[in-house]
Amino acid sequence: MIKSLPLLNIEPSLEEKWQVLVSRLQSLGSAVVAFSGGVDSSLLAVVAHLVLAPRMLAVTIRSQVETAGLMETASALALQFGFPHQFVDFDKLKNEAYTENTPNRCYVCKSTDLSIINEIAQKAGIRHVLLGANADDLGDYRPGLRAAAELSVLSPLAEAHMSKGEIRLLARELGLGNWNHPSSPCLASRIPYGTRVTYEKLEQVAQGEAYLHALNFEIVRVRNTGPTAKIEVLPGEIERLINLRELVAGYFKQIGFKYVTVDLEGYRTGSLNEVLEPTTTRQE
Repeated sequence: MIKSLPLLNIEPSLEEKWQVLVSRLQSLGSAVVAFSGGVDSSLLAVVAHLVLAPRMLAVTIRSQVETAGLMETASALALQFGFPHQFVDFDKLKNEAYTENTPNRCYVCKSTDLSIINEIAQKAGIRHVLLGANADDLGDYRPGLRAAAELSVLSPLAEAHMSKGEIRLLARELGLGNWNHPSSPCLASRIPYGTRVTYEKLEQVAQGEAYLHALNFEIVRVRNTGPTAKIEVLPGEIERLINLRELVAGYFKQIGFKYVTVDLEGYRTGSLNEVLEPTTTRQE
C-alpha cells in the first residue's frame, strides 16, 4: 500500500511521523474512523482510506450540537477522496446526563458516539475504531479521551506524536480543503457547565456565530449563559467588534439575549474550563 501513497514535500521529522502513521494503519488491516469533519479526523479518514481501502469506513454522528458547516465539509471530503461515509442521526438532547451539562458532558457524549460507532464496526466485521485525537489534545481537559480508552478506541495521530500544526501541514499536502479551517467544537461547548443544554440555547449560539462570521470575523465563540451572550473574537479584532457594538447588540437581542458582552481577553481554546479546579482539568 505504501507505494500507492502520494509523495509529500515535508520536513524529515514530519516524514518520520507520517511513516509511523502509515505503518500503524497498515497493521490494523481494517478500521472505522469517527469522522467529525474537523481537520484531525479528516486527515485520519483520508490516510486510512489510502492505506486500508476497501476495509475502511468513516462514520459521522449528526445531531443538534454539530455545526452545519462541519457536516457539509464531511460530505464534501468523502466525495472528493472517494471513501465510504455514513451519517448516523442521533438526538443527544434526550440524554439527561448530557443536557445537565456537568464537566463530564464530553465524556457522556463521546461514550455514546463511540459506542454507536463500535456497534457499526462490529456489524461490518471491523475490529478497530479510530479517533482523530492529536498529541496536543493529551495535555488539555479531554474527558472524551477517557471514554475512548474505555472502549478500546485508538488514536493513531496521537500515537504518531503529531501536533495540530503538523496535521494541518499534512492535510494541505494531501489537498484537504479544510486544512486551514479553525477548530469548531460542538455548539454545547459554548454553554457554561451547570447551565442546561437546550435546543433554544444551541440555536442562539448557531445564529449568533453565523452572524459574526458574516461580518467577516475569522474565529468567533458565542458563550451562552442564558440571558447573556459573551462574545469572543481574536484579540486583534476586538476593537472592530466594539466599533460595531450597536449593530451586533441589536441582532443578539433580536435572537433572544438580554445582555451582550465582549470578552476582552479574546478568543482562546477551553475558556469555559478556566472555572474548573486543576485536579478536574488534569487529563487522565
